[in-house]
Amino acid sequence: MTKNMHEPPPPVVILCGGRGTRLGADTDVLPKPLVTVGGRPILWQIMSHYARFGMNRFILCLGYKGEQIREYFLNYRVQNNDFTIQLNGGEPRVVSHLTDVIDWEVTCAETGLDAQTGARIKRIEKYVDSPYFLCTYGDGVSDVNILDLMAFHREHGRIATVTGVHPPARWGELVLGEDTAVAGFTEKPALGPRAGAGAYVNGGFFVFNRELFDYLSTEDDCILERDPLERLAADDQLRIFRHDGFWQAMDVPKDRDMLNELFASHGGSYPPSTNLPSGNNGVTAPEHVEAR
Repeated sequence: MTKNMHEPPPPVVILCGGRGTRLGADTDVLPKPLVTVGGRPILWQIMSHYARFGMNRFILCLGYKGEQIREYFLNYRVQNNDFTIQLNGGEPRVVSHLTDVIDWEVTCAETGLDAQTGARIKRIEKYVDSPYFLCTYGDGVSDVNILDLMAFHREHGRIATVTGVHPPARWGELVLGEDTAVAGFTEKPALGPRAGAGAYVNGGFFVFNRELFDYLSTEDDCILERDPLERLAADDQLRIFRHDGFWQAMDVPKDRDMLNELFASHGGSYPPSTNLPSGNNGVTAPEHVEAR
């Protein structure tokens, strides 16, 4: 699988539809991806990381309180920049004084209130216009090198790649075979002899060929991390990209508070890492532009 330099980057599918009940009061009023860490919604932090590597096309799988995510991006310019509005009796004219401009393409796709992860991905199939695509959860940040991840996926030639990380054992454990083969997939295992410091678990940051859609269904109960990934592993079509750097999911309030402390310790910026490329995250700053 080779990449034509003139092709647009593959889309990044982000799962944004879950209820996030374990996060407590925050998700009574907000969808989990809009909960703030480091002064921005965690969804923005995830997207900006991909954009650092040139991945600026996003498909957001919406569900619980998805209208708030739509409104966030529809109103991004006026909510994140100063503006002047002329109210002189005619149609209001808004001039934005831009200091925060994101060069992103964002597709907001409704995927259902009660759908599981596999069903959400299957329902956005029509928006995926490339032979492969990136995918992750809307509540986990990392310094994983996206270009290295994509190169690894193209090199091994299987349908799916999952990034393996070393957090607590409440996430899905990857049972490894030889080299980078994934011999099995166990979602959210109990603590046990395999869940030690050396265990790899599902950290998201997937790469999928389009053939993944053949393993999914639009039924609400289609869970990516159960039958689809288990069958991919059994078919020798799942590989692990081992990541030993920074990774953190925002599952409970303690995770949110820890992430805010981490971002604050780095001046509100994404945690620094040798995995991050130089340059910005797709944010540019022209002086002003008229909103239409």
